Amino acid sequence: MTPETTITPVNVADLLVGEDEVLPVHVHVIDHPEGRVLVDTGLTSLHPAVADMDPRLVPGALDAIARDGVLAVVCTHLHFDHCGGNHLFAGIPVYVQRQELEDARTLEDYTIPEWVDAPGVEYVPVDGERELLPGVRLLPAPGHTRGSQVVVVDTPAGREVVVGDTAVWGGQLDEPETEGQRLVRSLEPSRAWMSHADDPWEPGRSA
Repeated sequence: MTPETTITPVNVADLLVGEDEVLPVHVHVIDHPEGRVLVDTGLTSLHPAVADMDPRLVPGALDAIARDGVLAVVCTHLHFDHCGGNHLFAGIPVYVQRQELEDARTLEDYTIPEWVDAPGVEYVPVDGERELLPGVRLLPAPGHTRGSQVVVVDTPAGREVVVGDTAVWGGQLDEPETEGQRLVRSLEPSRAWMSHADDPWEPGRSA
């Protein structure tokens, strides 16, 4: 029997926003018949620049993923909570939109530069749409950042999209406002996986 493509969220940390709201940080593992793809790498250590968000790490959350073998990493964008584990995947191609990589390297207060360009991290700049594997596509989705992208995955449950922060909560897909959010809705996904929500968005049900 041919293996089926699946998407699995992995909680790697929690962030404090506001006085008492906690946002989970998820990475998403795409298990494809041709190999494993990791979407975003969360964060694996603390840094003074984000101490006000009181990051709480889930120890070892990415270690098992790294040991099991990853064919490629996709960064939806390069804010600190999406690229902080890139160093664990040195030598593995990391796909990111060229605009995003440029902004992360040149704009002040954009991210944590040493996490972006950690030793051994090898970026593959993407210009627009790209098929990564059969049934797995990268699409630019500007809005959260100029260079944000989403990952469109054909699964047995239908078309699913890993959106990073293109939408942070389901209501942003119920009533899309940015170019990226409108793109996600135009794809008519059965599910949209968000970095900071425990459950995926589904049409007619906010996450």
